[in-house]
Formats: sequence, structure tokens, C-alpha cells
Amino acid sequence: MRWLRFLLGGDRRVELDPARQEALLRDARDRFGARARIRFPEQVEAVGRLLDGDDGLSVAARIVAEVADEAHADLQAQAREVHRNTGRRLLVHRRNYRPLWQEAGRMLRWPLFALPCGFHPYAQLAAAASVAGARASRLDRVTDPRPLVTHVFEVLDLTTVGWEYGRVRVDTDGAALADRLITSAGQILAAMDDPPRLPPPVRELMRRNNTVQVYEPAGPRVVGGINPGARMRQILLA
Repeated sequence: MRWLRFLLGGDRRVELDPARQEALLRDARDRFGARARIRFPEQVEAVGRLLDGDDGLSVAARIVAEVADEAHADLQAQAREVHRNTGRRLLVHRRNYRPLWQEAGRMLRWPLFALPCGFHPYAQLAAAASVAGARASRLDRVTDPRPLVTHVFEVLDLTTVGWEYGRVRVDTDGAALADRLITSAGQILAAMDDPPRLPPPVRELMRRNNTVQVYEPAGPRVVGGINPGARMRQILLA
């Protein structure tokens, strides 16, 4: 029997189907990612088409949350391992990962490429962020947008610190992820009646004007650049 979930609030009533959501989540997990035989931009488009309707929007929020939660758990485990091996205590704060990576980046592994959930940052995560942002006006009908935008900022923070301190190569797929996260965060904030303050790492980057070289995905050629701080100012302060 089909399960139904209702969110009530005047004309905000929507019907969600948990069984369909699980099927969508499983499909996104199993068909896409590093092992798929199509390029990441094509995967992002395909996952975006898959996550249609309110159930797809709810799944998009779940994908972003799973990535953020598992990345945090991974970094906590890495911090414990560093402490066991060296006696050095590392503080892992989800609201601002930059101090952790500034202090211990060479001892850490960037978590987003190997999470237990199986979602790839350049495929399912990028698509989920785009879906959430594009349909931000409906978010409060299917989920709470505040934790979602917090999770978007968390993975954006991890993306940029990976470039600076985690030895993550900035290619066109990584730059596209960052741009999608910034754009999505701006769209979600704009749809909220009482948006939260921008987190510290975002405010720090917005004070900068540094352009990062962007490489082709599978080669040494520089094909462009991305200025995260300028892009954040353009989108988040609009």
C-alpha cells in the first residue's frame, strides 16, 4: 500500500511518497558516480532529471545531508586517528572547517571522494545542490530549509579548503561543484523568510579576491579560473 506523508500549512499541503523517495535515492546511488561511463556534467543533468517533483526535491535534500554528515563523521575519525598516532588533538567544527585544515591539512584526507553513502561530489552531490536551489521556493513544503542550507555551506567549505589545504586538484568538475553550491545557497537563502547569517568560512572567502586556476579533468592544461570569494559576493550578497 502506498504510504503518504502530508505537510500542512494552508495551501502548502503536499503529498510525499517515502517508497518512491527510497527508489529515487537507490537509483541515484547505483546508476551514477565514479564508476558510471558518462562524464560528470552529463551525470549531473541525468540525476537532475531523475529527481523530479516534490519527492525528488526531498531526495536532493537527503543527498546533501548524507554527504555533509558522513564527511563530518569521516573527519572526526581522522582526528581521532591523528590523536592516537601523534598525541595531537584536532578540533573538528562543522560550522568552520578552515582552522582544522589550516592546522593539519597535510595529515588529513579529503573526505568527499570516498564516503560510505557512495555519492560522488561531482555527480550526485552537484546535481542535488542544483535541484535544491532551482526549486528553493518549494523547499519549505517538503523539508526544513535551514539545515539544508547549513549542509550546503558545509560541503562548500570542504570543497574550498580541499583546494587550499587538502591537495585536491581544481578541475572543471570541481569548479562546477563549487559554483553550483554557491548558487544553490543563494537561491535557498533568497527563498527563506528569515535566512541565517552566513557562516565564518564564507565571510572569510568573501573578503578575498583570489582566482584559482582550473584544469581540464584529465590533463595538465589550464582552461580557466574561478574566484570563489567574488562569486560568493555576487550571489550571496545580492
